[in-house]
Amino acid sequence: MSSYRPLHDGWTVTAVSSTGQLRPVVAGLPASVPGCVHTDLLAAGLIEDPYLDDNEEGLTWIGRTAWAYETTFTWEPGGESGGDGAGDDRADLVCAGLDTVATLVLNGIEIGRTANMHRSYRFPVRHLLQAGDNTLRILFDPPYGYAEAQKAALGDRPGAYDEPYQFIRKMACNFGWDWGPTLVTAGIWRPIGIETWSAARLAEVRPLVSGDGTVEVHVTVERAAERPLTLTATAGGVSETVTVAAGARRAVVTLTVPDPDLWWPRGYGEQPLYDLTVRLEDGERDGGREQEWSGRIGFRSVELDRTGDAFTIVVNGRPVFMKGFNWIPDDCFPSRITRERLAERFAQAAGAGANCLRVWGGGMYESDDFYDLADEMGLLVWQDFPFACAAYPEEGPFAAEVEAEARENVARLTRHPSLVLWCGNNENIEGHADWGWQEKLEGRGWGGGFYYDLLPRIVAELDPARPYWPGSPYSGSPDLPPNDPSRGTVHIWTVWNSHDYRHYATYTPRFVAEFGFQGPPTYATLRAAVSDDPLTPSSPGVVHHQKAVDGDLKLLRGLGDHLPRPDGFDDWHYFTQLNQARAMAFGIERFRALAPYCMGTIVWQLNDCWPVTSWAAVDGGGRRKPLWHALRRAFADRLLTFQGDAPAAGMGVGQAMVLAMVNDTDQVWEGELAVERLSLAGEILAKERFDVSVAARGTASADLPEAVARSGNPAGEVLVATLGDARALWFPREDPAMAYPPAEMDTVVEEIEGGQRVTVTARTLVRELAIFPDRLDPRATVDDQLVTLLPGETAVFHVSGGSPDPGALVRHPVLRCVNESR
Repeated sequence: MSSYRPLHDGWTVTAVSSTGQLRPVVAGLPASVPGCVHTDLLAAGLIEDPYLDDNEEGLTWIGRTAWAYETTFTWEPGGESGGDGAGDDRADLVCAGLDTVATLVLNGIEIGRTANMHRSYRFPVRHLLQAGDNTLRILFDPPYGYAEAQKAALGDRPGAYDEPYQFIRKMACNFGWDWGPTLVTAGIWRPIGIETWSAARLAEVRPLVSGDGTVEVHVTVERAAERPLTLTATAGGVSETVTVAAGARRAVVTLTVPDPDLWWPRGYGEQPLYDLTVRLEDGERDGGREQEWSGRIGFRSVELDRTGDAFTIVVNGRPVFMKGFNWIPDDCFPSRITRERLAERFAQAAGAGANCLRVWGGGMYESDDFYDLADEMGLLVWQDFPFACAAYPEEGPFAAEVEAEARENVARLTRHPSLVLWCGNNENIEGHADWGWQEKLEGRGWGGGFYYDLLPRIVAELDPARPYWPGSPYSGSPDLPPNDPSRGTVHIWTVWNSHDYRHYATYTPRFVAEFGFQGPPTYATLRAAVSDDPLTPSSPGVVHHQKAVDGDLKLLRGLGDHLPRPDGFDDWHYFTQLNQARAMAFGIERFRALAPYCMGTIVWQLNDCWPVTSWAAVDGGGRRKPLWHALRRAFADRLLTFQGDAPAAGMGVGQAMVLAMVNDTDQVWEGELAVERLSLAGEILAKERFDVSVAARGTASADLPEAVARSGNPAGEVLVATLGDARALWFPREDPAMAYPPAEMDTVVEEIEGGQRVTVTARTLVRELAIFPDRLDPRATVDDQLVTLLPGETAVFHVSGGSPDPGALVRHPVLRCVNESR
């Protein structure tokens, strides 16, 4: 009943007009589809790589230029659809993603206009197609011109940045962010092609899947003929068929899979997926012609438990502590994001112990590959609608566009068991309440009608079994302060902006949806992006790849009393990365120890879209920062952590302190807990043992007896707690105040299959040992970082990729520790 022909070949791009300074002459340049103008110009050598040095700054003209994409394709009537070219044959130009404001012209006739990157478009073109050559031209207006015209017509709206991103339905972070460059794109960013069909087509397939095995398949049909149709759905070996009456546009077919295997988040069970196929047949034409849709589904239930102002995701009746990351677009140019690249990021998230990703509202609805991978790997998805950090207009063209994009994407994503929450926006409710917007708005709309009315109505209609939350942070009612830690979701940015990281311990939140602390990217990523010679913390390229206001000053301020003052680039790089890792581990351990009062800690952020100093655990080169390794320990299923009543004041041994035990498994955690007070030379000064039992998915704490908690020499001692394979360390003073001995260690480097094994045996205490093999070979990675060794202990590191020099692997600045001697 239908056939699809991609139109991805033979495209050219031409600069038509410019409201800025047009640098190169661009006319008839070969273009890649899917793609964007930046990648086309880059491939042609007409611009320098915008990710390198400060090249970004010379490319602002691209977003102020109109671009025409054009291709010629051949067409043979009747042949494309497999039909006979009868009068009820249809042909539609299907545009999965146009970025953003476009006019489409086929054979000299305008067929439609677009103004939304976040949705698809379909235009009937059968009447315009001609035998032989056909010319399709897509003219993209300058994004800045459109957004600024809307701003002038509708009135200004406040936002976090002096860019008009809220006035165009486009990925907001295209206009720059405090971790991203300003690279305002245009182009055909998702597939484009011609679909031909007869009688009817499946316009929308929306499966609603329940944990009891029920699948309600809601289907919308577009018709070219009014005769009856047959609709069949099949899953788990069960098929059901209904007749779609003549003229009917909607139908529901319901089937029940008996005793389905339930889908679970990672760490809670398996992720079985079932193939669902939906077939639409026209039995009165050509002996029965059909159209088929297929996708995978998973059986599970999901609820949002708000009991007592809590915010708890419940899957299959079980509360889930959400450990995870905020997700931003993985590239400024989304057409470059492949399934393989997403799979690598997801493996990095899962490898750190995460069970969820929050798709942040300044980005986009992600690709089908994104949600398919989340389904396969058991990563829960919190999906923001794409609104972030600004007051958005609700009048003009925007309400209709927002409704169209929301309806399409909610329907598209209903089948995915990994998706557990729709969220209206990022920080806009907080901005309206607390950032001085109301006076600036002077009564104009700010987006509240979307978050409190339109979007929840769409979710309730199209995806009624999945919870909706108006925004984050949000306390559960428009009348409440939105960023109240005791209710709903909270974002914690006081630490990065103004406070020491121990300030995290002053929070007792229900759910932390955003908090973060910066650190530079890995050396290899920074060195590849910055040509400064010498490379210093304040050299021009390093400064350009820091987008946060006063970011470098905050990095140094954040070191506080925790670490020595950096002496040169190597110290700056190691200490600021280490401090980032410690800050985030401190916060995560605090919030996990509060479970089940607190039921989520989502780190800002997993990934970067380019090479930059940022809050990410995985940098813009795809390399794991030391933060990633610290998070793997902080997110461990079983965690020991020293916690106290007054750590923000610089708590030392002897003050109120307990040992928290967090058990995020389905088995009771029991055994002998050992707590020792040691001298820095490893001598046991006091030791206590307890028999403990921590319930499955539970937390417990143990008070520390004075014998181990009371120190006579805080600068020369360390507390060590062990329970099974878990261990926690507590140093009573900050590192510069500790009486550490100069580190002494024995190292052995052995060549093994796939890389090298580095064995380090400590002769003294060795604090936060790290190996940075990418300083020798950018292909090299290491499997662990930031390991503290007590005297006599051994650690084994595996270096893979590349061919780093074995001797250099165990010398400064590749091998680092806090108490190193140089």
